[in-house]
Amino acid sequence: MNKEAVETLLAGVTDPHTRTDLVTGKSVRKIEVDGDAVSIDIELGYPAKSWEPELVRIVQDVIPGARVQVASNTASHEVQEGVKPLRGVKNIIAVASGKGGVGKSTLSVNLALALSAEGASVGILDADIYGPSQPRMLGVSGQPQSRDGKSLEPMNSYHIQAMSIGFLVDEESPMIWRGPMVTQALEQLLNDTRWKDLDYLIVDMPPGTGDTQLTLAQKVPVSGAVIVTTPQDIALLDARKAYKMFEKVDIPILGVIENMSTHICSNCGHEEHIFGSGGGTRMAEQYGTDFLGEVPLDRSIREQVDSGRPSVVADPDGRISGNYKRIARNASAKLSMRKKDFSSRFPNIVIQQN
Repeated sequence: MNKEAVETLLAGVTDPHTRTDLVTGKSVRKIEVDGDAVSIDIELGYPAKSWEPELVRIVQDVIPGARVQVASNTASHEVQEGVKPLRGVKNIIAVASGKGGVGKSTLSVNLALALSAEGASVGILDADIYGPSQPRMLGVSGQPQSRDGKSLEPMNSYHIQAMSIGFLVDEESPMIWRGPMVTQALEQLLNDTRWKDLDYLIVDMPPGTGDTQLTLAQKVPVSGAVIVTTPQDIALLDARKAYKMFEKVDIPILGVIENMSTHICSNCGHEEHIFGSGGGTRMAEQYGTDFLGEVPLDRSIREQVDSGRPSVVADPDGRISGNYKRIARNASAKLSMRKKDFSSRFPNIVIQQN
């Protein structure tokens, strides 16, 4: 077997996350053939630690006896025109729903933890000023430190960096602020936090599609957005509005996630579509975007975030954590196929007067 034959066989292996074959997706980094010995190096553009052994098995099924090594390398990707990338952050992913009550914050924190579990360096920004929930969900209390009196050090929990207005005010204090104050506070939380070498920063967007959300979408350097919905028609109506909002500001939509897709009885395990079925899939098909996955309505999800130990941490090998990790791989893989940003590789030109 020669190198060309190996490459032809690899062209027949489809990555289920990018939905392209390994050769077309430029994942094959090196092929070495020495007699009967075949060595293949694969580099994925997204974190996939839990899936890498499966990929090795798939390749070895096609090329028996091959030595296969898989690694991941997350690159920076372009953001909307006229907005500068954030220092210390390669990619920002906005998580939006268009309305409240669909479990967006729970999904955001588990998405962040899933990306981290898959091997990425991850942060989360709680952008809901009126109802911050990430401090409770992450089990973090106390206030962030400031080394220079101007910037904030992110809080850390379960190996992810976090920032929220909830760290700066009492949990029960209402934020009675008008829109401009909210927008300014969010910009400060984002820009004045000293994020440290993040592959992904997840922004848990506030519900709605009003002035605050639009300003965020225009000023925050977002690499891609995901839309969270439930199968219910009312939730889908608002999810479509969120989708359109990102379209108007030229932020690419990575796909749709269906939360509370089915209800699992905690006593007998019976699964039932109490909010309807297939709504997220139909929305993705309607707008020509990807359906990234679904998460059931399960009591354990609520109990775990309430206790400050989200599902991906509380039960890392469980079925629900598997759902979150699959969604994380699908979303980051979709982002990896987009145009990369190389601006950080170019030096700044400084003109000095002699």
